[in-house]
Amino acid sequence: MRDVTFESQISEQMNANVSAAQVQDDAPPVNQPMRYRIRHKTTCTYTDEIQHAQHTLHLNPRVLPRQTFTRNVITVDPPPARLVEHVDYFGNPITYLALETAHRKLLVQVDFEVEVAPSPDGDLASTPAWETIRDAIKAPGDMAAKDANIYAFASTMIPPLPGLAEYAAPSFTPGRPIGEAAFDLVERIHAEFVFDSVATTIATPLVEVLTNRRGVCQDFAQFAIGCLRGLGLSARYVSGYLRTVPPPGQKRLVGADATHAWLSVWCGGDLWLDFDPTNGTRGSTDMVTLAWGRDYDDVSPMRGVLIGGGSQDLTVEVDVEPLPATP
Repeated sequence: MRDVTFESQISEQMNANVSAAQVQDDAPPVNQPMRYRIRHKTTCTYTDEIQHAQHTLHLNPRVLPRQTFTRNVITVDPPPARLVEHVDYFGNPITYLALETAHRKLLVQVDFEVEVAPSPDGDLASTPAWETIRDAIKAPGDMAAKDANIYAFASTMIPPLPGLAEYAAPSFTPGRPIGEAAFDLVERIHAEFVFDSVATTIATPLVEVLTNRRGVCQDFAQFAIGCLRGLGLSARYVSGYLRTVPPPGQKRLVGADATHAWLSVWCGGDLWLDFDPTNGTRGSTDMVTLAWGRDYDDVSPMRGVLIGGGSQDLTVEVDVEPLPATP
């Protein structure tokens, strides 16, 4: 019996290093919501027959105040003997599959439409001082702080490292607003780290990312989260999709998008701000949220326990298609 994280580094390596200019050049006005059709297809072939398999999927979008979806279809071949949808500890929708038909190939495809409204986050300079938020996390009786508290500690893939707080320090000067400081940290990571799709795998320790300063979106998000937690702040890992804009004169390639990762920082009360260190940008209607947790291990898009199978070959196709605005 094997525990396999199917969509490990492959989906992350597919993610293009889209510059902030590419994300923004063709973006709608900031006050305009965006609608998307998203198709995510995972195909896994095995050298030996699978006798039995169980899978958990984080492939349905979260329902949020500024994100809703109207249609969601999941296709599984071979058909599962059991399919159950529920919510995990972090409030993410999760799908459980039990496959009892022998097979050498597994197809999982999710097709949904989602609408993302602009963020009302406002001016980063108006957020509280970061030390105020650090101290608030420990406040007894504050339910918002209690919810944020679980994202302030080390996790499986983001252990405490001395160099993390040291790297964050230049951004978090005394009294600086937390939103402003977090964005400065994200911009520094974008400027100083190199996107390299072959430099890391899902198992690469965070200390190597700190040392080599190379990796993909998952690495950069987890590094930024580690920096914030090193200062006593709460930050969560967010998995989702990013709308990309093709180069001038070229058509959008169907199936060439990918899953993406960024982070969300607690700024007091119900305010969480999204930041993307891969592109040095803030949260926007270009980003569709699937799930969040302490790190990648909490929100792996597809994970399975198999009996049989031998070696495997995995392919992932993702298409993020902008749709006309709702009338």
